[in-house]
Amino acid sequence: MKRREFSAAVVTCVIAADTLPLPAQAQGGRPVEGKDYVRLGSPLPAPPGGKVEVVEFFWYGCPHCNAFEPILEPWVKRLPAGVNFRRVPVAFREEPFVAHQRIYYALEEMKLVDAMHQRVFAAIHVDHLRLDKPAEISAFMTKSGVDGSKFLEYYNGFSVQTKARQATQLAQAYNIDGVPAIGVQGKYFTSATLAGNHEQALAVTDYLIQKERARGS
Repeated sequence: MKRREFSAAVVTCVIAADTLPLPAQAQGGRPVEGKDYVRLGSPLPAPPGGKVEVVEFFWYGCPHCNAFEPILEPWVKRLPAGVNFRRVPVAFREEPFVAHQRIYYALEEMKLVDAMHQRVFAAIHVDHLRLDKPAEISAFMTKSGVDGSKFLEYYNGFSVQTKARQATQLAQAYNIDGVPAIGVQGKYFTSATLAGNHEQALAVTDYLIQKERARGS
């Protein structure tokens, strides 16, 4: 989903992933820079720790991100020990993006991402909740077995607000204008739009991970 396709009232889908052409590696070759993935003009500082960093940029309100999660989750579980994966919620404008950023980081602070991440997607895309106002967010968390009042304390806290701002800065540094997208090591990003579909985007990511691991060996 592209930045320009969001409006206050309507979320319009980009082109369906299965209508996009398959990338080069699906035809027997390596992924092609500029076609299947993009190299950043200004690479970001190398992440600390010596691991290859992989970042999923997402938005809870994006139907493509919702569809990507069941494909992404088993892939993440298969990542080698030398890879650090993390999620980064984007904010293409103030609301409802910032509210959804803060939901994610409040869950992270409370160590509830594993338990609640998919539930937030389902609440928005199955139950058609907006989850952009504190009262609705608190009620949803309470219904889901989370202390709603405590959740809002984290949601409104300095740490969560700081992480949300940093997430926006990182997405801007990667030049992310649509989600879901995957950044690798502060140097590259790919997406279903570039690679052809969600599965091929992960195949391209595997290639970029191997490329960076070989560079560091």
